[in-house]
Amino acid sequence: MQSIGLQVGVALGIGAVVSLLTTASAQDKAKIEAGENVYNSNCAICHGDQLKSSGQFPNLRRLTANDRERFDTTVRNGRNQMPPWKGVVSDEEIDQLWAYIRANAIEK
Repeated sequence: MQSIGLQVGVALGIGAVVSLLTTASAQDKAKIEAGENVYNSNCAICHGDQLKSSGQFPNLRRLTANDRERFDTTVRNGRNQMPPWKGVVSDEEIDQLWAYIRANAIEK
């Protein structure tokens, strides 16, 4: 009898983990889609459609997970030819952009 209770407990635990992963996945997908919309509205003109750079501007698909701080700073304050976007895009939109870029990165 104790064995059946343990099996049920394990099954419930696995179900809870799967449910959390599914919810997180749906949230991630929504964030990525929102980031794509922000990108298309603000970034694609220079960085290319679907993150496909012409070579004149940095290829955002080459950003790695370690580049997050540099990305945030560059978006907010600008750099070289890129104007500052602080006050134009919100912190939430920057986070969405990052999710979109990382989802399409060359190096995961």
